[in-house]
Amino acid sequence: MNKEEIAGIIKNFLVEEFEIEEAKVTPEAHLKDDLGLESLDFVDIAVIVQKEFGLTLKGEEMTAIRTLDDLHEYIFNCVNKK
Repeated sequence: MNKEEIAGIIKNFLVEEFEIEEAKVTPEAHLKDDLGLESLDFVDIAVIVQKEFGLTLKGEEMTAIRTLDDLHEYIFNCVNKK
């Protein structure tokens, strides 16, 4: 799976599940500041990542993820390690 496919999946669930405007969902968007995601939203994101990609995000890993590109990169690296 390439980064574009990962980005597309993530963009779809952010727009659909969190009702974020599609124009705001850019790689450089900061998850908290630009997209308005809160700590409980990160739990939902972790569940969706588990369901879509088969990855379990741990709390310490989530703290290092600040932008959408960070999330794309993390998922890409984990998926392609398997």
